[in-house]
Amino acid sequence: MFDIGFSELLVIALVALIVIGPERLPRVARTVGHLLGRLQRYVSDVKADINREIEIEELRKMRDSMEKAASDFESTATSELGKVETDLNRSVADATGEASPALPAAAENAATDESAAAKPADATAAQSPAEPPAEAPAVKPFPGSH
Repeated sequence: MFDIGFSELLVIALVALIVIGPERLPRVARTVGHLLGRLQRYVSDVKADINREIEIEELRKMRDSMEKAASDFESTATSELGKVETDLNRSVADATGEASPALPAAAENAATDESAAAKPADATAAQSPAEPPAEAPAVKPFPGSH
């Protein structure tokens, strides 16, 4: 801390002995020792607090970066799973010959209008309104793709 050699300490002790006197010197030395001990403890506590705050800040930064990476991974995985599910649904729809559920509503309505116009009038009347149209079985999603 201070660059004080033994000879300099000896000079300081001699001056203190002459100025303070031999009766009060032990009490003053003890008081100075206690004050220096308190000062050293205070400095070490401040250093420990600063180091702790630095570590906490680093941990916060690491936590934030990990949360960002996790959310990026989650959004990427979700979008990729959505794309795979859409492609799979299209493949199944193409294989069964029905309209793809991913088509826009206007294109689906146009396809329905064309099929209704192509049917004879007696074929649409033969179908009962209480009976739902025949649909292909729904594709079950992969486990964990929610």
